[in-house]
Amino acid sequence: MKQLNFNYIARPYRWLEYLTLGKALERCRLHFLPQLLDCRRALILGDGDGRFTASLLAANQSLQADALDISPVMLALLQKRCEAVTPNAAARLRTHQANALAFPYEAATHPCDLVVAHFFLDCLTQPELDGLIAHIAPTLANGALWVVSDFRIPPGPMRLPARAYIRSLYFAFRVLTGLRATELPDHATPLHKSGFTRKAHHHLLAGILTTELWSRNTPPEASGIG
Repeated sequence: MKQLNFNYIARPYRWLEYLTLGKALERCRLHFLPQLLDCRRALILGDGDGRFTASLLAANQSLQADALDISPVMLALLQKRCEAVTPNAAARLRTHQANALAFPYEAATHPCDLVVAHFFLDCLTQPELDGLIAHIAPTLANGALWVVSDFRIPPGPMRLPARAYIRSLYFAFRVLTGLRATELPDHATPLHKSGFTRKAHHHLLAGILTTELWSRNTPPEASGIG
């Protein structure tokens, strides 16, 4: 089986994104930034070249962040961008070259009150996504926020064009990176099962893109969810 490798697309990724979708993905990533200014410890999954992480650290000067990525090149770009934007980034940001599915989240000294997954969960199969959320959720602070940005297949006349476009993206990423996932997983069901409630959402590009803000108010066993 081909090993996942995002290093080849790391440096041109920003420009490939702009050429295909303009700044729509960037608007998704930044949409809920004003709601994250009271968070104190963030877990950031697969932010690529770090444009969101840099914006978050600059906007929230009290935040400590852990950024995970399987690609060392992506992590190097993320760290460089954060340090260029925020002078004290080195003291507030820890990077981890690791597979998010195997990372020991429970080993964190302080529970995170924010998880960010921008265009990352769609890289997982449904069983992988279910396991990831079930693994991370118990380690989070009560009231933790989870921000998800992703592609979606909207109802109505855009359904078939969106399906064809997303299928082409999966094919391209499979060729370029060895990505195994072939279809969008359902993140809402495992988040609900782990005690999260969706507080807000925003769609872009005729509904093909979505960004969502979720909050975990109570553990699932206390809320009766699960």
